[in-house]
Order: sequence, then C-alpha cells, then structure tokens
Amino acid sequence: MTAKIDLSDCPSPFWLPGGHLQTIYGAYLAHHQRIHFVRQRIETPDGDFLDLDWTGPGLFADRLTDGSTAPKDSHLSKTAARRWAQPQDWNHLPQHAHTQALVIFHGLEGSSNSHYAQSIAQYFRARGWVVVVAHFRGCSGFPNRMARSYYSGDSDEIKFILDTIKSQLSYASWHAVGVSLGGNALLKYLGEQGSNCFLEAAAAVSAPSDLVSCGNHLSESFAGRRIYCSHFLKSMRHKIFEKSKRFPGMIDIVRLAQVRTLRDFDDVYTAPMHGYQHALDYWTQASSKPLLAQISTPTLVLNAKNDPFIPRDSLPQPQDCGPNVFLHQPENGGHVGFISGAFPGHIHWLPLRLARFFDTRS
Repeated sequence: MTAKIDLSDCPSPFWLPGGHLQTIYGAYLAHHQRIHFVRQRIETPDGDFLDLDWTGPGLFADRLTDGSTAPKDSHLSKTAARRWAQPQDWNHLPQHAHTQALVIFHGLEGSSNSHYAQSIAQYFRARGWVVVVAHFRGCSGFPNRMARSYYSGDSDEIKFILDTIKSQLSYASWHAVGVSLGGNALLKYLGEQGSNCFLEAAAAVSAPSDLVSCGNHLSESFAGRRIYCSHFLKSMRHKIFEKSKRFPGMIDIVRLAQVRTLRDFDDVYTAPMHGYQHALDYWTQASSKPLLAQISTPTLVLNAKNDPFIPRDSLPQPQDCGPNVFLHQPENGGHVGFISGAFPGHIHWLPLRLARFFDTRS
C-alpha cells in the first residue's frame, strides 16, 4: 500500500501571489496572537543542555502556582519565555488520562518566538492541550556549551527530547509537529523507530525531506543565495564565530568568513562537526525521504508546491511512502507561510489543518 495524497489548496489571498511573497510575508507581517511560555532546562547525556518552553491548562507564564506575580527575568527578556519552571508547576498541569499534548520542533534558526510556533502553540493551548516547544542546541537565546550545534538529521536528539517529555507527562496522549529542518529530523526519527514510537500522531510542515535537492536549490538559485541563505547565515555565522573563541582550533574561521551559501556552511562546519565528510555526505545521510516507507505512526507531510526552499519535483510521492503517511501538497503556501484571509491576512489555516489531521487522520 502507498500513501494517500490531498491536493486541495491552501486558500491563499489574491493579493499575495507566489511562494516568495507567501513565505516572507508569513514570517514577518501576517497576524497571529502572541503566547508566552514557562521554560524548563534539561541536561543532555553528553553534558550539554536544551531549553523546553511549556504552556498548558494550569500553567501561567506571568504568575506562580501560589497566585503571586512572577518576577521578570532579564535573562529571558528576548525570548518568548517569561519565567523558569518550578517543581510545583507540574502538579498544576492536567493529571488525567485524556490529556492531549503536543511537542513542536522548530526550523533552521527558529525558536518559540517563530511565527509558526506561536500560531500552533496558541491554537492548541486554547483547545486545552499541553504544548511544549523544544529548542535545538543554541536556539533558545543562550549559546550551548559544546562545539557541536544542531542539524537536520539529528534523530537521536529528537528521541531524547521525546523520551524526556514523555517521562514528564507519562499519562498524556502525545503528538508532534516538526517544521522545516525540525520536520525532516522528526520524519527521520519516525522512519528509524518504525512501530517503536509512543506518539499518537505526527506532522511535518514544509520539511525538506530530500536535503540534496533542497540544499543545492538554495545554494544555486538567485533567491536562495541572495535572500534566504543570506538571512540564515547572518545568525548562524555569528553563533559559530562565538564558538570558535571558546573552542580554538576546532573550527576553520578563515573558511567560515568566506561562506556564502548553505552548502559552504555545511562543508565548513555542520558536516565535519557532526561526523560527516562534507555537505553532500551530510545531506544524503540526513534526508528523511528514503525512510518515509518505514513510518508506522500516523503522519501528515504538508508541503506547498510553490515552496521556494524545496523544488517541486523533490516532494515525496505516494509511492515513496507507507500507508501511515498522509501527504498534503497544496499549490500555495510558500515555506511555512500558509497565509489566508482578507488583508492583512493571518496564519490560522496551518494549526487548523494540523488539528484536522490529529482528529481525523485525513
């Protein structure tokens, strides 16, 4: 059996044509409500840390469990978290077997501040779900401790995060959403785990499941080099230059200064730092597309056909996937844009689409 596919369109407005506009407008201008979180820091087995931002019924970012106002933490001022979690916080979350919970894995250089994380978290929190945004290393507003960082194929990190949140709320019915880079990592994990996965359902949004095709496209196309690579590299290079001061000799800062594309960056830093020979080796081994046929968890794979990051002909097809995968490939949406509504538009379609899949598996 092969996957089912939905080709119905995202109702993108006439005044926002094309994947580039839908992507950029969605990231910077589309309306969405803001939500604040309570932050938990967890230690990784290799001596690093990860920050998890939580929200849910009974958990309030602006006040403590005794009802008093939570003091402002200046260290969190540039994040979407407003305070650090306290041991008693967990007792105030729902304690029954019908609790629904969602973990969100962000995209490249994303965080709980990202427009899609805000929109998805706010929607499901309003439905009474517990929601946690899991930050990859170095993405929570704090530099991680190690010379390594995060990368698109780190399914071991996905497993560690999922095991941690499951132990935190063992009675909940857990779901997962991975966006862009986080979506590829989540799909890779699901394929590797097969039936050994506790998630009720999962979704990957704008995931570059064929990293070779997507990496080449972003590194060679005009918009990829001049707009998108330039945007991502600004923050990525800054982080790695900072690491080079803490880990002298481990990073080739001369080559790093000459990086102009994601292929260059992955050749200089991501691949060698995480055990790959070069960018092509990393992209090939970290791609989730070859594993989609092995996924046992009900999983939505949502990709707009006009995504400027992902070539249309690289999108997974039903024959690439097993029967537990449900493909949705609308003509419009851009890269994690999915704008709808009258001007100035909003990004409510995406969480509604995720909720529909979690409720109906279609």
